[in-house]
Amino acid sequence: MKIKPIRNEEDYQNALERLEVIFDAGKGTEEGDELEILAILIDNYENDNFPIGMPDPIEAIKFRMEQMGMKQKDLAEVIGFKSRVSEILNRKRKLTLEMVRKLNKSLHIPTEVLIQEYK
Repeated sequence: MKIKPIRNEEDYQNALERLEVIFDAGKGTEEGDELEILAILIDNYENDNFPIGMPDPIEAIKFRMEQMGMKQKDLAEVIGFKSRVSEILNRKRKLTLEMVRKLNKSLHIPTEVLIQEYK
């Protein structure tokens, strides 16, 4: 096992290739240990070089509604009036703290996503 830091694109590609070779290594084996360490190094490199921002709060709500098969009337049961839901989804009204709490609890959308500023 020869592991080294991932400093550039070439190191990253080499690490991915090696990961593919040892992907099915058993836990507790030398290759299994190498796999765990390599996965951590790759994850760190990707987080530093390919960061993924948080989704837009309204898009997150719409996406979660779609996943759960919800309609606007269903969301109205969570946060109040159907007209208010329409205003929020059309970005004419901002989310309140109480709405954020209810959306977090019922739709399981992280509060960090819901409290972001949006247009």
